[in-house]
Amino acid sequence: MHLHQPGLTVAISPVLASSHSIAMSPPENHKDKEAIAADWRVVLNDERLAHLVKTAFRCTSSSLSRRLKQHDVLYSHWTLLRILWRGDGLTQRQLSEQAGVTEPSTITALKGMEAQGYVLRQKVPGNKKNNRVFLTPKGVALRSAIVVCAEEVNSIACQGVSVEDLATTRRTLLAVIDNLTRDASRLVEGEEDLDLDGE
Repeated sequence: MHLHQPGLTVAISPVLASSHSIAMSPPENHKDKEAIAADWRVVLNDERLAHLVKTAFRCTSSSLSRRLKQHDVLYSHWTLLRILWRGDGLTQRQLSEQAGVTEPSTITALKGMEAQGYVLRQKVPGNKKNNRVFLTPKGVALRSAIVVCAEEVNSIACQGVSVEDLATTRRTLLAVIDNLTRDASRLVEGEEDLDLDGE
């Protein structure tokens, strides 16, 4: 799609349009089509880092979702499968925590994965409410078929970016994650202190 500004036509993808609440409209007259196509960075240049990270995630997840769909795999299934490929037998709660999603969302995804024959859920002895999740041969075989999809998306995303810039980006994002993780820990500790003061 294109975002029209005075004397300017900004080419922008549907994913970016969605992340910025930009309405998509059909092409206008020939004069508009011949307008100077501006780089999409015009739209995002002044955005905060957090918004850029969110937009980049939306772009990569959308690109990966399209490829996974060709293998009848949902993005939510991919999120859990990549954890189980490192080692299955996790409880639903452990899987939920590692994936960073709520336990109800994890259970819903697992039900779908079980129906497709990717995983088996087995009751934990002595705990009827908890299940351990194991990959089936079909779930194991998916790895070779769809990991290449993620590798392709990553390769496309990094096109034109130097090795040095990628290394800097990785260090920066790791620092951001570390800063916000420590901030979250401080907030949790503060809430616990308030609870103790109120007792």
